[in-house]
Amino acid sequence: MKTIQVFDPAMCCSSGVCGVDVDQALVTFSADVEWAKQNGAKIERFNLSSEPMAFADNKTVSSFLERSGAEALPLILVDGEMALAGRYPNRTELTRWAGIIQTAEAKPASSCCAGSKCC
Repeated sequence: MKTIQVFDPAMCCSSGVCGVDVDQALVTFSADVEWAKQNGAKIERFNLSSEPMAFADNKTVSSFLERSGAEALPLILVDGEMALAGRYPNRTELTRWAGIIQTAEAKPASSCCAGSKCC
């Protein structure tokens, strides 16, 4: 199985789901990460404020930061290669990258054929 690494911008806690002004995208992403891990995915997250050496020690990440700046985070690597930057991946992307095989019953409702009769 592939390794997915998430390089988060500086946040107050490891998940970003804390404080009084919680970003819904982070709530959704955190839930998707937990779901993917429960289905066998290997996902590592690094927070710029608490783990700056993880950013500095990774040549791909440090080059990205020099070129684009911290405001371009999050950065997602799959097996060490850049897969996505500037937003968090959705469950479908995590599923594809991790090689998780989903049955029809296990698919999230949001992936259903919107408006069609297949659901």
